[in-house]
Amino acid sequence: MSLRQMEYFLAVVDADSFTRAAEALHVTQPALSHQLKSLERQMGGELVERLPRGVRLTPMGRAFLPHAELAVRSAVRAERAARAAAGAEGGELHIAAVHSIAAGLLPSVFARWRRQRPGVGLVLREYSRGEDLVEAMERGVADLAVGHDPGPAATRTGGGMTLTPIGAEEIVMVLPPGDLLAAERVVPLAAFAERAWVRCAMEPVVDGRPFIDLACEKVGFTPRTAVRTEHTSTAVRMAAAGVGVVAVPSYAAPPECATVRLDPPWRRGLFVIAREPLGGAGAAFAELLAAHPYEPPGDAADGPAGDPADGDTATARR
Repeated sequence: MSLRQMEYFLAVVDADSFTRAAEALHVTQPALSHQLKSLERQMGGELVERLPRGVRLTPMGRAFLPHAELAVRSAVRAERAARAAAGAEGGELHIAAVHSIAAGLLPSVFARWRRQRPGVGLVLREYSRGEDLVEAMERGVADLAVGHDPGPAATRTGGGMTLTPIGAEEIVMVLPPGDLLAAERVVPLAAFAERAWVRCAMEPVVDGRPFIDLACEKVGFTPRTAVRTEHTSTAVRMAAAGVGVVAVPSYAAPPECATVRLDPPWRRGLFVIAREPLGGAGAAFAELLAAHPYEPPGDAADGPAGDPADGDTATARR
């Protein structure tokens, strides 16, 4: 089978129509049908069922689909990587991240990259949850990701991920305007026992439970949730408007917002995540991140992150 045949198969599935797929590929419909029929003969059965309106994947087609997607994307990535390694115009590096990292951490990194390698473009793919990012990386939609240790989630399909440490982040509390705790530098978590909380769907999860719930239970209270949001940026705006307090990475808190650190601090490692060892432009991007690592606020004396079960500084995974 050829890469072109797999591309034609994916186009038909995406368009849900032989006619629309042929138009998108700029080929005639008979030529498209011929290539797909040839692929099906090689596979030993039908991949799609032709319906009066649209198409439907057969069981063989459903099994073939993710592998065809990965093969086509790998070929595209190979061309991008070769062009990017040579600094050729049109070379691109595709990077994945969850929204908070994309908005809070990557803009300055992208700016440095553009100054150093103006001929190699960057494409950012953003995801709401860490699980979505890992799944996208397994499908090969990006050359690398910037995020947290994916843990066991990265081995669902039997393949591992290459992790390159690039620093750590610290979770801070964003306070409503005029909050008296804003005058403090560091505050124990128990100080927020009576406060309303803004909760975000992107919170870290440990052993199947939101880490914030676990941490608050360890100091004797259950956080009182006022609002639940999908994205970190929305949660921060809610806190800034006076809805309640919110726990977010320090880089996600705008300078105009009042924030305090927690005692003990909550920290998580940051990594460049890839399906295979990095090379070319991907390795250069990882080196750039490592040369300018994100360091959380505070003193080095705060020490490294520990385990949530210890009741000390917490390392959470999403």
